[in-house]
Amino acid sequence: MSAYLDLRGIRKMFGETRVLDQVNLQIREGELVTLLGPSGCGKSTLLRCIAGLTEIDEGSIILDNKNIGKLPPRNREVGMVFQSYALFPNLTVKENIEYGMKMRGASKEARRKRSDELLAVVDLEEKRDSYPQQLSGGQQQRVALARSLAIQPKVLLLDEPLSALDAKIRKSLRTEIRDIQQRFNMTTIFVTHDQEEALMMSDRVCVMNQGRIVQEGTPETLYTRPKTEFVARFMGSYNLLTRGEAIRLFGGLKTAGDSFAIRPEAITLLPTDRETGVEKKVVEGRVDTVSILGNILRYTVDAAEVRLTIDQLNDGRSLQVGEGERVRISLDPSYLLELEKEGA
Repeated sequence: MSAYLDLRGIRKMFGETRVLDQVNLQIREGELVTLLGPSGCGKSTLLRCIAGLTEIDEGSIILDNKNIGKLPPRNREVGMVFQSYALFPNLTVKENIEYGMKMRGASKEARRKRSDELLAVVDLEEKRDSYPQQLSGGQQQRVALARSLAIQPKVLLLDEPLSALDAKIRKSLRTEIRDIQQRFNMTTIFVTHDQEEALMMSDRVCVMNQGRIVQEGTPETLYTRPKTEFVARFMGSYNLLTRGEAIRLFGGLKTAGDSFAIRPEAITLLPTDRETGVEKKVVEGRVDTVSILGNILRYTVDAAEVRLTIDQLNDGRSLQVGEGERVRISLDPSYLLELEKEGA
């Protein structure tokens, strides 16, 4: 892979705490890569290191064949959008967008032309003379995005830009940000702790834990083939099984692994009179809880002394049972994943 942005051996200590531990990451031009992980895993610190807001202790940051690791932030050709928007309250929308260009000495005409273009892109032309406090949260975030794009950065960094917004606006802005990123072919790093956000927006996802990238790949790969318990747990509601639990559910195993996982939608609830193919394993169980998650019905079922999460479509056609009822569940061994030991 030809890397446009190349992070090599990035280390960062805060006192005695190692926040980034030999991080290596190569990103292609025009790619949107998401850093996904829990609070404190180092993802926002890595973003700040790229932007030059936090100094690295070791390693190099190569952007377009140039080592920018020791340059001041203003010379890195990097744009950053913060969770808090960080707009200037005394400047209008237009003035906020033009601010970075003005600091770089762009002419008044060049600033006007660029801000007009970006106001159209983020659909805020009618708000050009408004102040940030007169805008909604979603509108403020679009202004922050336009301001970062105005300086035509080589890399755009987005640090949990949607976390302060309500669910409906978040979903809308996800699509808008992805569309804008693709329109400008903008090399982008997006930081989030939201799995759904990462899967929807990214070309590639990097799961971080304790200052390291523990697995990276396409959204499909990360979701369908997690390597460790941590990644499986973070990428969704995987059922994590010990070897003993897997044997009780599936019978004999063809591998000597100690840890396994199966997705909740890969398990099927069956009426008591339905036959299954010989390749499926059928186990009896009892429904403990039922939760409605929009178009998904989520069951917790106790079967073979194992507590399982099972997802079924809430479409009126899937089997629907109540709490306390006896059920049979169908398990397909081809969906059982063997997991690596953490750190292996």
